[in-house]
Amino acid sequence: MNEVNDISVQEKYAPNSICFGCGPANKKGLRIQSFRTENGLEMKFETKSEHQAFPGIINGGIISTLLDCHGNWAATMALMDKNEGNIPPCTVTASFSMKLRRPTPINTTLEISANINQISDDRANVNMILVADGKVCATGEGLFVAVNEGHPAYHRWN
Repeated sequence: MNEVNDISVQEKYAPNSICFGCGPANKKGLRIQSFRTENGLEMKFETKSEHQAFPGIINGGIISTLLDCHGNWAATMALMDKNEGNIPPCTVTASFSMKLRRPTPINTTLEISANINQISDDRANVNMILVADGKVCATGEGLFVAVNEGHPAYHRWN
């Protein structure tokens, strides 16, 4: 992970975002914090009791949100780098799938990585892995696409 004084890509590029999963400005959201790696992003997430589906196990919708938002940010950062930009493009999820491999326990730090599988000028395919207590609990794959002016998500991070 990055050093303590580094800020997440969400805080750097979208401090006013209200997204439930990754928006720093959403006080009731998950407020994930993703950090760059060589081929994508990594993050850690501390679970809370309100994230449970049943006693001791994290809700699948929370897991899906973590993977989707983290994967989307990996795609947007990769697209920014590929196109040699200074500002990340506004990207949205075009497709997303997730496999819940085992129950994800509460009261543990979740470690999630997102790596670029394939990239073109305006889209990226990303693989995500969620690990808890050293075990893979969920995996995901998503296609994230940059959108143009006129799309409701365009400039949503400003």
